[in-house]
Amino acid sequence: MSFNIREAVLELERHAAGQGWDQPVRIYALVPTTDLVQREPALAEMLGLTGDVDADDLIPVEQEPLPESVPLEEALGRMAWPEAVAGCAMVMERLVVKGSDATLEPPKDADPGDWAQNQDGSEEVRMVAGVLRDGSRHSALRMRSHDSEDEVLNGQDLVPGLTSALALTLEDDDEG
Repeated sequence: MSFNIREAVLELERHAAGQGWDQPVRIYALVPTTDLVQREPALAEMLGLTGDVDADDLIPVEQEPLPESVPLEEALGRMAWPEAVAGCAMVMERLVVKGSDATLEPPKDADPGDWAQNQDGSEEVRMVAGVLRDGSRHSALRMRSHDSEDEVLNGQDLVPGLTSALALTLEDDDEG
């Protein structure tokens, strides 16, 4: 079955935009809507999912917040999903520094966030990345300085590092 990862990611991006900026990292299980309706009819009714649903649709189910005391990479490394989950997605905000100088790094005694904020060309972005077990992936980016729905960038490989990290959470232990 081919699920619509693009629509799930864009739906999450619109949801995140509605909550405003300066939000914590959020993780979502992507569950086939038809499965949710069948397995959890009361929840489906609460969500307004009555009647026929599109077999390609995915519903994002927000997970518990990640522990702030654990680095993001480590938290993702500990994550695993049950078979019923078709994929997963993450919404996160980051400050990026524009420019082509790949060696641009903060001084050793500087706080990286404070340093980045004071650099010319720094930009706050919201990244939404989603992956499916079949290898499909999609991402959306919204820049704080261009905070409108018609300026959201989206595509398969906008944040390849993040989608690759999310894809690893979907692998069975005996696969990796």
